[in-house]
Amino acid sequence: MKNIFLKAVLVCSILFSCTSETEDLGEENNGNTNVQLNRQATGTSANDLLSNRVFKKLIVEVAYIEGFKPTESALNNFKNFIQNRTNKSRGVEFITKIIPTTGKTVYTLDEVVDIEKQYRTKYNSNETIAVWVLFINGKSSRDNNQGSILGSAYWNTSFVIYEETIQGLSNSAFEPERSLLESSVINHEFGHILGLTNLGSALQSDHEDTDHPKHCIEEDCLMYWAAETSQGIGSMVSGGQIPTLDAQCLADLKANGGK
Repeated sequence: MKNIFLKAVLVCSILFSCTSETEDLGEENNGNTNVQLNRQATGTSANDLLSNRVFKKLIVEVAYIEGFKPTESALNNFKNFIQNRTNKSRGVEFITKIIPTTGKTVYTLDEVVDIEKQYRTKYNSNETIAVWVLFINGKSSRDNNQGSILGSAYWNTSFVIYEETIQGLSNSAFEPERSLLESSVINHEFGHILGLTNLGSALQSDHEDTDHPKHCIEEDCLMYWAAETSQGIGSMVSGGQIPTLDAQCLADLKANGGK
Protein backbone atom coordinates (compact mmCIF):
# COMPACT_ATOMS: atom_id res chain seq x y z
CA MET A 1 0.00 0.00 0.00
CA LYS A 2 2.83 2.38 0.83
CA ASN A 3 4.43 1.70 -2.55
CA ILE A 4 1.14 2.47 -4.31
CA PHE A 5 0.91 5.75 -2.38
CA LEU A 6 4.45 6.64 -3.43
CA LYS A 7 3.59 6.14 -7.08
CA ALA A 8 0.55 8.36 -6.68
CA VAL A 9 2.71 11.05 -5.12
CA LEU A 10 5.19 10.79 -7.99
CA VAL A 11 2.39 11.19 -10.49
CA CYS A 12 1.45 14.53 -8.99
CA SER A 13 5.04 15.52 -8.32
CA ILE A 14 6.18 15.23 -11.88
CA LEU A 15 3.00 16.89 -13.08
CA PHE A 16 3.51 19.99 -10.99
CA SER A 17 7.29 20.08 -10.95
CA CYS A 18 7.73 21.14 -14.52
CA THR A 19 6.55 24.71 -14.60
CA SER A 20 8.56 27.29 -16.49
CA GLU A 21 8.65 30.68 -14.83
CA THR A 22 9.96 33.99 -16.16
CA GLU A 23 10.35 37.35 -14.48
CA ASP A 24 10.50 40.90 -15.83
CA LEU A 25 13.84 41.90 -14.36
CA GLY A 26 15.18 44.41 -16.87
CA GLU A 27 18.92 44.79 -17.27
CA GLU A 28 20.89 43.85 -14.20
CA ASN A 29 24.64 43.53 -14.10
CA ASN A 30 26.96 41.92 -11.58
CA GLY A 31 30.28 43.64 -12.20
CA ASN A 32 31.06 42.90 -15.84
CA THR A 33 28.60 40.00 -15.94
CA ASN A 34 25.11 40.51 -17.29
CA VAL A 35 23.16 38.15 -15.03
CA GLN A 36 20.04 38.76 -17.10
CA LEU A 37 21.44 36.28 -19.65
CA ASN A 38 20.86 33.55 -17.06
CA ARG A 39 17.34 34.74 -16.23
CA GLN A 40 15.49 33.87 -19.42
CA ALA A 41 12.61 31.47 -20.07
CA THR A 42 13.21 27.77 -19.54
CA GLY A 43 14.51 26.12 -22.70
CA THR A 44 15.83 29.26 -24.41
CA SER A 45 19.45 28.23 -23.80
CA ALA A 46 18.97 24.65 -24.99
CA ASN A 47 21.27 24.98 -28.01
CA ASP A 48 23.91 26.82 -25.99
CA LEU A 49 23.92 24.00 -23.45
CA LEU A 50 23.82 21.16 -25.94
CA SER A 51 26.23 22.35 -28.62
CA ASN A 52 29.86 23.42 -28.75
CA ARG A 53 29.03 26.32 -31.06
CA VAL A 54 29.30 29.23 -28.58
CA PHE A 55 30.08 27.75 -25.18
CA LYS A 56 32.88 25.20 -24.92
CA LYS A 57 32.57 24.53 -21.18
CA LEU A 58 29.71 23.99 -18.73
CA ILE A 59 29.92 24.83 -15.03
CA VAL A 60 27.25 23.47 -12.70
CA GLU A 61 26.98 25.36 -9.41
CA VAL A 62 25.32 23.05 -6.88
CA ALA A 63 24.11 24.79 -3.71
CA TYR A 64 22.48 23.06 -0.79
CA ILE A 65 21.20 24.01 2.62
CA GLU A 66 22.96 22.30 5.52
CA GLY A 67 21.56 18.82 6.06
CA PHE A 68 20.13 18.57 2.56
CA LYS A 69 23.13 17.77 0.42
CA PRO A 70 22.31 15.45 -2.48
CA THR A 71 23.95 12.05 -2.53
CA GLU A 72 27.28 11.70 -4.32
CA SER A 73 25.71 8.99 -6.45
CA ALA A 74 23.00 11.39 -7.67
CA LEU A 75 25.56 14.08 -8.51
CA ASN A 76 27.68 11.55 -10.40
CA ASN A 77 24.60 10.34 -12.29
CA PHE A 78 23.76 13.95 -13.16
CA LYS A 79 27.27 14.63 -14.43
CA ASN A 80 27.14 11.48 -16.55
CA PHE A 81 23.76 12.53 -17.93
CA ILE A 82 25.19 15.93 -18.93
CA GLN A 83 28.30 14.44 -20.51
CA ASN A 84 26.25 11.90 -22.45
CA ARG A 85 23.91 14.52 -23.89
CA THR A 86 26.02 17.67 -24.42
CA ASN A 87 29.02 18.60 -26.58
CA LYS A 88 31.55 20.56 -24.55
CA SER A 89 35.14 20.41 -25.77
CA ARG A 90 36.45 21.90 -22.52
CA GLY A 91 34.36 19.62 -20.36
CA VAL A 92 31.90 19.88 -17.48
CA GLU A 93 32.83 21.18 -14.03
CA PHE A 94 30.83 20.82 -10.81
CA ILE A 95 31.15 23.27 -7.93
CA THR A 96 29.37 22.28 -4.71
CA LYS A 97 28.77 24.64 -1.80
CA ILE A 98 26.71 24.89 1.36
CA ILE A 99 24.50 27.90 2.06
CA PRO A 100 22.91 28.99 5.35
CA THR A 101 19.48 27.85 6.40
CA THR A 102 16.68 30.35 5.93
CA GLY A 103 14.52 29.15 8.81
CA LYS A 104 11.65 28.55 6.41
CA THR A 105 9.70 25.33 6.07
CA VAL A 106 7.71 26.27 2.95
CA TYR A 107 8.98 28.14 -0.12
CA THR A 108 7.25 30.01 -2.89
CA LEU A 109 9.05 30.05 -6.23
CA ASP A 110 9.75 33.76 -5.69
CA GLU A 111 11.58 32.86 -2.48
CA VAL A 112 13.59 30.22 -4.34
CA VAL A 113 14.55 32.90 -6.87
CA ASP A 114 15.61 35.24 -4.05
CA ILE A 115 18.00 32.58 -2.73
CA GLU A 116 19.56 32.22 -6.17
CA LYS A 117 20.00 35.98 -6.48
CA GLN A 118 21.77 36.09 -3.13
CA TYR A 119 24.08 33.09 -3.45
CA ARG A 120 24.65 32.30 -7.12
CA THR A 121 28.16 33.24 -8.23
CA LYS A 122 28.57 31.53 -11.62
CA TYR A 123 27.09 33.08 -14.75
CA ASN A 124 27.73 32.84 -18.48
CA SER A 125 31.14 34.25 -19.31
CA ASN A 126 33.21 34.12 -22.50
CA GLU A 127 33.08 30.48 -23.65
CA THR A 128 31.60 29.09 -20.42
CA ILE A 129 27.90 28.57 -19.71
CA ALA A 130 26.74 28.17 -16.11
CA VAL A 131 23.86 26.27 -14.51
CA TRP A 132 22.52 26.75 -10.96
CA VAL A 133 20.93 23.92 -8.98
CA LEU A 134 19.51 24.46 -5.49
CA PHE A 135 18.76 21.60 -3.07
CA ILE A 136 16.46 23.10 -0.51
CA ASN A 137 15.01 22.28 2.87
CA GLY A 138 11.28 22.69 3.31
CA LYS A 139 8.50 22.09 0.83
CA SER A 140 6.99 23.91 -2.11
CA SER A 141 4.11 26.26 -1.43
CA ARG A 142 2.29 24.50 -4.26
CA ASP A 143 2.14 21.14 -2.47
CA ASN A 144 -1.39 19.93 -1.82
CA ASN A 145 -3.26 16.86 -0.63
CA GLN A 146 -2.91 15.31 -4.09
CA GLY A 147 0.87 15.32 -4.12
CA SER A 148 4.15 17.06 -3.47
CA ILE A 149 6.43 18.93 -5.85
CA LEU A 150 9.89 17.42 -6.11
CA GLY A 151 11.57 19.96 -8.38
CA SER A 152 11.02 22.86 -10.75
CA ALA A 153 12.92 24.33 -13.71
CA TYR A 154 12.15 28.04 -13.61
CA TRP A 155 14.78 29.85 -15.73
CA ASN A 156 16.99 28.95 -18.68
CA THR A 157 19.86 27.78 -16.47
CA SER A 158 18.20 27.31 -13.08
CA PHE A 159 16.23 24.66 -11.26
CA VAL A 160 15.39 23.73 -7.70
CA ILE A 161 15.10 20.33 -6.04
CA TYR A 162 12.95 20.01 -2.92
CA GLU A 163 15.40 17.75 -1.16
CA GLU A 164 13.48 17.55 2.10
CA THR A 165 10.46 16.17 0.26
CA ILE A 166 12.65 13.66 -1.58
CA GLN A 167 14.24 12.54 1.67
CA GLY A 168 10.78 11.99 3.13
CA LEU A 169 9.87 9.67 0.23
CA SER A 170 13.00 7.53 0.16
CA ASN A 171 15.32 5.15 1.99
CA SER A 172 12.59 3.49 4.08
CA ALA A 173 10.80 0.18 3.69
CA PHE A 174 8.87 -0.03 0.40
CA GLU A 175 10.41 3.28 -0.75
CA PRO A 176 13.09 3.79 -3.42
CA GLU A 177 16.74 4.43 -2.75
CA ARG A 178 17.27 8.16 -2.28
CA SER A 179 19.90 8.52 -4.99
CA LEU A 180 17.55 6.96 -7.57
CA LEU A 181 14.74 9.35 -6.74
CA GLU A 182 17.12 12.32 -6.70
CA SER A 183 18.64 11.31 -10.04
CA SER A 184 15.24 10.89 -11.69
CA VAL A 185 14.02 14.33 -10.62
CA ILE A 186 17.34 16.08 -11.37
CA ASN A 187 17.57 14.61 -14.86
CA HIS A 188 13.90 15.36 -15.58
CA GLU A 189 14.25 19.03 -14.63
CA PHE A 190 17.51 19.39 -16.53
CA GLY A 191 15.75 17.82 -19.51
CA HIS A 192 13.41 20.81 -19.53
CA ILE A 193 16.39 23.17 -19.47
CA LEU A 194 17.71 21.26 -22.50
CA GLY A 195 14.46 22.14 -24.25
CA LEU A 196 12.40 18.99 -23.74
CA THR A 197 9.75 18.49 -24.76
CA ASN A 198 9.13 21.12 -27.47
CA LEU A 199 10.47 23.70 -25.02
CA GLY A 200 13.44 24.97 -27.03
CA SER A 201 14.60 21.79 -28.76
CA ALA A 202 12.30 21.46 -31.74
CA LEU A 203 10.29 18.27 -32.20
CA GLN A 204 11.72 15.91 -34.80
CA SER A 205 8.59 13.78 -34.57
CA ASP A 206 5.13 14.14 -33.09
CA HIS A 207 5.69 13.04 -29.50
CA GLU A 208 4.57 15.97 -27.32
CA ASP A 209 1.71 15.06 -25.01
CA THR A 210 -1.07 17.48 -25.97
CA ASP A 211 -2.85 16.83 -22.68
CA HIS A 212 0.32 17.67 -20.73
CA PRO A 213 2.32 20.14 -22.86
CA LYS A 214 6.13 20.14 -22.80
CA HIS A 215 6.22 16.46 -21.89
CA CYS A 216 6.81 13.34 -23.92
CA ILE A 217 3.88 11.10 -24.75
CA GLU A 218 5.94 7.92 -24.28
CA GLU A 219 5.20 6.40 -20.89
CA ASP A 220 8.67 4.93 -20.37
CA CYS A 221 10.51 8.17 -21.17
CA LEU A 222 12.22 10.36 -18.56
CA MET A 223 10.16 13.29 -19.88
CA TYR A 224 6.76 11.60 -19.48
CA TRP A 225 4.38 13.76 -17.43
CA ALA A 226 3.64 11.20 -14.75
CA ALA A 227 3.97 7.62 -13.59
CA GLU A 228 0.60 6.09 -14.45
CA THR A 229 1.57 2.53 -15.35
CA SER A 230 4.14 -0.11 -14.47
CA GLN A 231 6.33 1.41 -17.18
CA GLY A 232 6.06 4.96 -15.79
CA ILE A 233 8.62 6.92 -13.80
CA GLY A 234 7.38 5.82 -10.39
CA SER A 235 7.64 2.16 -11.29
CA MET A 236 11.09 2.60 -12.79
CA VAL A 237 12.33 4.35 -9.66
CA SER A 238 10.78 1.82 -7.31
CA GLY A 239 12.23 -0.93 -9.50
CA GLY A 240 15.73 0.41 -8.96
CA GLN A 241 16.31 2.10 -12.34
CA ILE A 242 16.74 5.72 -13.34
CA PRO A 243 14.34 6.61 -16.18
CA THR A 244 16.02 7.35 -19.52
CA LEU A 245 15.15 9.47 -22.53
CA ASP A 246 13.34 7.69 -25.32
CA ALA A 247 14.55 7.74 -28.93
CA GLN A 248 12.31 10.65 -29.91
CA CYS A 249 13.58 12.95 -27.15
CA LEU A 250 17.14 11.94 -27.99
CA ALA A 251 16.51 12.85 -31.62
CA ASP A 252 15.31 16.30 -30.53
CA LEU A 253 18.50 16.90 -28.55
CA LYS A 254 20.77 15.65 -31.35
CA ALA A 255 19.04 17.93 -33.86
CA ASN A 256 19.70 20.89 -31.53
CA GLY A 257 23.43 20.29 -31.16
CA GLY A 258 23.46 17.56 -28.53
CA LYS A 259 24.35 13.91 -28.64
